[in-house]
Amino acid sequence: MPQARFPFFPEEITLINQHIGFQKKDGIVWYFNGMMPVFQHPEKDYQSFHLFTSQLVVNGNCKQSEIVKAFNVSAISVKRWVKKYREQGTKAFFLTKRKEPTQNSPKK
Repeated sequence: MPQARFPFFPEEITLINQHIGFQKKDGIVWYFNGMMPVFQHPEKDYQSFHLFTSQLVVNGNCKQSEIVKAFNVSAISVKRWVKKYREQGTKAFFLTKRKEPTQNSPKK
């Protein structure tokens, strides 16, 4: 007979929902599925934050509204990150934007 799985989280975890939580410790953000850490990134690494929270939404682990509430970010930002992930994949979060030449810039 299958047993129910109870999500047990380490202390000082902020829950995103009943299955996923996160903890900021020593400048690192750790993400947990129950007791198991599933991802981490430096606190100021916003590209990795956008990527991972988008993956949580796209993979069905979280709702966009849960990300908005847990991290106090705007709903439109989360929507943009999710769209970027769906359309361009993981690499889109780490591409550098090319600067468009202006009319007055010298040609090489």
